[in-house]
Amino acid sequence: MTAATDTGTDAAAPRLGAGAGATRTGARRTWTRYVVRRLGVFALSLWLLVTFAFAMIHLIPGDPVRAALGVNASPELVAARRAELHLDEPLLSQYVRYLGDLVSGDWGVSLQSRLPVTQVIAERLPNTLLLAGLTFVVTLLVALPIGTGMAVLTQHGRHRLLELGYTGIAMVVSAIPEFLMGVVLVYVFAVRLELLPIAGNAGPASLVLPVAALSLGSALALSRIVRVELLSVLGRDFVRTARAKRLRPRRVYLRHALPNALTATITLGGLLLSGLIASTVIVESIFAWPGLGPTMVSSIITKDYPLMQAIVLIYGAMVLTITLVVDIALSMLDPRSTIREA
Repeated sequence: MTAATDTGTDAAAPRLGAGAGATRTGARRTWTRYVVRRLGVFALSLWLLVTFAFAMIHLIPGDPVRAALGVNASPELVAARRAELHLDEPLLSQYVRYLGDLVSGDWGVSLQSRLPVTQVIAERLPNTLLLAGLTFVVTLLVALPIGTGMAVLTQHGRHRLLELGYTGIAMVVSAIPEFLMGVVLVYVFAVRLELLPIAGNAGPASLVLPVAALSLGSALALSRIVRVELLSVLGRDFVRTARAKRLRPRRVYLRHALPNALTATITLGGLLLSGLIASTVIVESIFAWPGLGPTMVSSIITKDYPLMQAIVLIYGAMVLTITLVVDIALSMLDPRSTIREA
């Protein structure tokens, strides 16, 4: 009887191990299918973006070349510039040529500066990436400690006045547009107090005001999400178990609670970073930061269509890439999201 029981037990163990392995294999396959599907959506969205950028020059009323050169340009110059842009060819031929030029890296020549578009972007894009990246890092470094601290201080209904004051300030500041925040910061810290440069790129000090204008509202908005998510996590059983083991509060909050509250934080953080990419256009123009923002505004005013098309592509591709990276990161942190979408 005992031998039979032992045999049955030993026989059951491999089956349990095989079942666990099959579960892990199925989860990996589900995640792989999800990533492949997201890459497909990314490729389709990128193609639509490229098609929209191509169609821009054809959707604008009137002759874009005449509009860019001015009403006093000679017919010969207009015809030569149209031939240079291949606008005298059939539409399908233009589209095929446009796709081929994008792949080969030939993005055309600026109508105003007569410089290659790729050269203009190569000079300006690093400054925009620096501003957006630094803003995102500052946003996280401000939002996570504030959100975590407010969750710890206000849990179980404590410090009600502190919670109301923090919520009110966060709502007001996060509702202020970045360009208005930039104007206020310039007036206070550059004009009145003369502590920081007003505009331009004169070194690290020139980054302080643009980064502050872009990050203040986003940081407080994100900190509210961190606080709400962390309050939810602090009430779960595994946190109570960690406290019952008499672990240090810092270990409970930082190692057990905070990582489990990051899903919504990463989601909103990705959305904020996408919004920051668009907000840099206006903020860079306010502070005369030598990025893509002032270049895009100038290309719109001067009707520099090749440069405008390229900048639209750059901004759109950055937003699509951020969305893709956030989705894949969430699928790794929370595999249940891939199962729901499978």
